[in-house]
Amino acid sequence: MGVFVVAATLAVFACLAPHLGAWQAVPLTLAVWAWLALCALRYERARPVALKIGPDDLSVWGRTGALLAQGRIAGCSQWSGRLLILALMPDQGRSRTLLLAADALPAPIFRELAVLGRRGAGA
Repeated sequence: MGVFVVAATLAVFACLAPHLGAWQAVPLTLAVWAWLALCALRYERARPVALKIGPDDLSVWGRTGALLAQGRIAGCSQWSGRLLILALMPDQGRSRTLLLAADALPAPIFRELAVLGRRGAGA
């Protein structure tokens, strides 16, 4: 993520410098760098790192130990054993979508989630 932020920041500077001049492009470039860095930090903090599979529900936990999503599996879509999309329906509120790549989980856990997803979706 850090390489992306640096590359995008340098690209902004390369585009702005010929039109505005090098010194006038620096403040805009720094503003873009700050915005991208904050977005990258927010993304890293919100990324799930732990799943808890219960008998009737699934909970997703973040890096800081915060509960990101919890609910029963209400929908499922799977593409060729490589990607699994689960819709989690909490007791209250709107549903949350969870994307799971097969290489991000151990194979038995991925299969278990796929089965739970199909069962929860009524397939």
